[in-house]
Amino acid sequence: MNPYEQIDQWVDTHFNEEVQFLQALVQVPTDTPPGHNAPHAERTAELLAAMGLNAEKHEVPAELVHAHGLQSITNLIVRRRYAEAGPVIALNAHGDVVPPGEGWSHGPYSGELVGDLLTGKVYGRAAAVSKSDFATYSFALRALESLGLPLQGGVELHFTYDEEFGGELGPGWLLKKELSKPDLLLAAGFSYQVVTAHNGCLQLEVTVHGRTAHAAYPDSGVDALQATVAILNALYAQNEQYKKTCSEVEGISHPYLNVGRIEGGSNTNVVPGKVTFKLDRRMIPEEDPVAVEANIRALIRQAAENFESDPPISVDIKRLLLAHSLKPKPGNQTLVAALQKHGEAIFGEPIPTSGTPLYTDVRLYGEHGIPAAIYGAGPRTVLESNAKRADEHLNLADLRGATKVVARTLLDLLHRIEP
Repeated sequence: MNPYEQIDQWVDTHFNEEVQFLQALVQVPTDTPPGHNAPHAERTAELLAAMGLNAEKHEVPAELVHAHGLQSITNLIVRRRYAEAGPVIALNAHGDVVPPGEGWSHGPYSGELVGDLLTGKVYGRAAAVSKSDFATYSFALRALESLGLPLQGGVELHFTYDEEFGGELGPGWLLKKELSKPDLLLAAGFSYQVVTAHNGCLQLEVTVHGRTAHAAYPDSGVDALQATVAILNALYAQNEQYKKTCSEVEGISHPYLNVGRIEGGSNTNVVPGKVTFKLDRRMIPEEDPVAVEANIRALIRQAAENFESDPPISVDIKRLLLAHSLKPKPGNQTLVAALQKHGEAIFGEPIPTSGTPLYTDVRLYGEHGIPAAIYGAGPRTVLESNAKRADEHLNLADLRGATKVVARTLLDLLHRIEP
């Protein structure tokens, strides 16, 4: 057999072990919020050690974690160095996830296997996004090393726990502390496309201040909710204008915003004196994040000024997140080409490159000048996996195939030909 066939055979032989590894990861909750994720890192490190992969544990200081509204974070790095020459390739997946919510027909932390290892599915929160790629990357690394061939450069596994809150305490913290500086990055994704660009994201918290009054005497107060409606109408009108600006990146459409949370008022018979809402503004790669934030702040303030009241309402605007978009960087071509070649060989269809409207931790590596691509185990779309919804699941055929693709790709980039 050639080395690719040997990799495929190793993955097939050890696939039951890989599935059990994924199930064990799903069975340790990492709901964020509340973000108590250190126990999952401990369990992951224990499982990795049993496979001969020793993980460094990098605990983020508690005061920093608490300041971000989380409880605990321990990020993991597994380092495998083969030779000084050659690229160091980091493989990054995140373990934190949104809470499961309601409507599950399979336990959200069960890791339940439905069906067999060929055509079955594993259910549970993060089974698809992205504890699946803890398994993909760990077993791809093992498959590579099973060949016993001379290798150059090295591989690092980065398993981090802050993606849901922006990544600054996950990869952002590791990179800022100079705990790692890889030459290439591969990050958790799905199996039928290689993502090389993604949207940015601006999240703001807007608080509208009026004046509380008894509902029997409404004119003695200033209705903050009514003022908020005027601001929201201005934002939604701007949302329609965003549709006229289209990205040139395949897979990304146009900018848009979403108001995802509103709260305020004190009682039914009280004129609300304060209303707070949170908005999410997705930015296409062509946009300037600084200009986007300035424009949306100006829009909110102008709508507030146009609302007539005595006394005038006031508005506080707080930035919650500014995640830059990911743009294709020179230097990722060999990584992307290898993923496409082996993806087509394993899955039997062309694997295109594209962008995604999501934002990811990959942007943080990009900001440090590290060329990157997004590829891992999963279906064609996020919706197919039920990620962030009830009954999230992973098709095991995609896990098996993606593990082979990643292992083959690592071989292409790291195999040292002896003279």
